[in-house]
Amino acid sequence: MMSPPSRPGEPPEPTLLRQRWLALRQSQPRTRIRDAADQLGVSEAQLLATGVGENAVRLELRFDVLLPRMESLGRVMSLTRNAHAVHEKRGTWRNVELHGARALVLDEDIDLRLFLSRWCFGFALRESLADGLRRSLQFFDATGTAVHKVFLEDGGGTAAFDALVEELTHAEQSAELPVEAPAPVKAPRPDGDVDVEGLRAGWCGLQDTHDFFTLLQRFDVARTQALRLAGQELTTAVAPESLTWVLERVAGSGQPIMVFVGNPGAIQIHTGPVHTVRPTGPWMNVLDSGFNLHLRADHIHTAWVVRKPTRDGVVTSLELFDAAGENIALLFGKRKPGQPELPEWRALMAELAAALPVREVMP
Repeated sequence: MMSPPSRPGEPPEPTLLRQRWLALRQSQPRTRIRDAADQLGVSEAQLLATGVGENAVRLELRFDVLLPRMESLGRVMSLTRNAHAVHEKRGTWRNVELHGARALVLDEDIDLRLFLSRWCFGFALRESLADGLRRSLQFFDATGTAVHKVFLEDGGGTAAFDALVEELTHAEQSAELPVEAPAPVKAPRPDGDVDVEGLRAGWCGLQDTHDFFTLLQRFDVARTQALRLAGQELTTAVAPESLTWVLERVAGSGQPIMVFVGNPGAIQIHTGPVHTVRPTGPWMNVLDSGFNLHLRADHIHTAWVVRKPTRDGVVTSLELFDAAGENIALLFGKRKPGQPELPEWRALMAELAAALPVREVMP
């Protein structure tokens, strides 16, 4: 019996939605689930939930159980993305710290900052692929947008995966998932309403890069607005091509860097060198054995060399943003708290600011 069609403006009934997804996968086998969800007019989590009872299990988000047990899964690929960039790291979850609604994973390979209040849905997947069964844990926010995914790469973690899924199986195993509409992006205040001198003074008084977000909140200023208003001694607007320029140079020199990609629920960090830098169409890619980056270079609307004073000296970053002012990625020289910035990285950022400056950035 055919499922009834959905009403206009509502998600399709799950059985019909799954049929449409399977048909789409057959006609476009290389289409990723996020893109398929966009084509079908639903969230990624809603599309994934149509597999509940087949290849998907909804999980309880009991972080005190879940996060410490991630190490038992062995070697995994951890994936964090936003609308424009995908950041993949391979390694083992170790040194997990849970602090209420926040968590840290502090391993040399898997380095994460997790904002758990944003995690609303969790699923375990067992997907049959040409090369075998792929197991993963996938987590989504209230809108059904992915915040983090973990894919098993070590067959030795299979039993631990199965035990964890059994323990955390949610009582609700419906193929229909209620999600919230995305909140509208808040428009920045007019420049004339910003206390620019106070902002600059607070910026120059920073002691830690982590205090920068608090500074923006204190002066109620959008990040790209602050970068534009701060002045040449603190920021330099550079061309969107700066990402390729930097990656090609650090790949050639072996200089270790830090690459941050995040969303409201997770930030993932690569620390170390990059080796294989390869553009493919609009994508700029890093294709190394332990680290992959896929970033839509054509979506970079503004790029900035940013200088932040700290107790360890000035810390310099390359910051990339989309047309709405949302951050795509941040690049730093390799460093740890208590250590000064590498002079090679600071010199590279100075060279970039001189080579690819943008003279005027419109609000």
